[in-house]
Amino acid sequence: MPRPIWSGAISFGLVTIPIKVINATESHEISFRQIHLEDGGRIRYRKICELDGRQLSDNEIVKGYEVAKDTLVAVTDEDLADMPLPTAKAIEIVAFVPAESIDPVRIGDSYYLEGDGQVAAKPYKLLRQALERSAKVAVAKFALRGRERLGLLRVKEDALVLHSMHWPDEIRSPASLAPPTVEIDDSEVDGALALMDAMGEQDISHYTDRYREALEEVIAAKAQGKQPAPAAEAPEPGGQVLDLMAALNASVAQARESRGEDEHATVHEMPKPKKAAKKAPAKKAAAKKTVARKTADKKTTARRKPRAS
Repeated sequence: MPRPIWSGAISFGLVTIPIKVINATESHEISFRQIHLEDGGRIRYRKICELDGRQLSDNEIVKGYEVAKDTLVAVTDEDLADMPLPTAKAIEIVAFVPAESIDPVRIGDSYYLEGDGQVAAKPYKLLRQALERSAKVAVAKFALRGRERLGLLRVKEDALVLHSMHWPDEIRSPASLAPPTVEIDDSEVDGALALMDAMGEQDISHYTDRYREALEEVIAAKAQGKQPAPAAEAPEPGGQVLDLMAALNASVAQARESRGEDEHATVHEMPKPKKAAKKAPAKKAAAKKTVARKTADKKTTARRKPRAS
């Protein structure tokens, strides 16, 4: 487990839970350096003052905010440290809300919260069990890396997890992205649902970063002075879909074939129900035919009877 990046406490009403904040995720991205192609020399960046041309060290550099064009105001670390920030050392729970009320777009980085010492054991477990029983999540305020943030506190297995969240005014509206009004048939929706069923999975842990794996092979080959193996040709992207039902049928068959299921499965259009109004005249016509048939039989019988002598 990596080292804690922050220590403080969870403020739950009058209950205090000492905790340590630990990154819940880690990056496996491959990092590159910039080099001179001709001789392999490293490219370095130096911090130069544009007024006197001197190269500066980090302790000579502070933050600056541009209040107007070419007018900067210096903001030092001391200025930031003196700001009144009540959440500087506390994760302050401000509300409990249903989990489904949180828009996933607002979720940011994730952190594990570890109880700090024996004194944290009981209140930590208390908050965890209360969240589990209520099926709610906690909304909290906390400070990290010099700014106050909004957070989401929830349970993952036996641990508490903190997700940073964007403030409401940081979320852009998707209203302008809605597609033009089109008609969708019920059979097309049924086809999409059938495709979702064919692609359904309970566990996605087997997915890996194929690009990173291929990049590692390229680097390993070049480090040994070899030419990287040629890449496999990527499949051509599909063209414009003209027949939506045909595309859904093909997609369902492809998904099921890849899972070893029936590859001939298709999505059928639902038959349109017959209108009840048309059945009544048919019944009346059948009844008329029956009556006519009986009348004709009576007449035939009457003709065949012998006359009295």
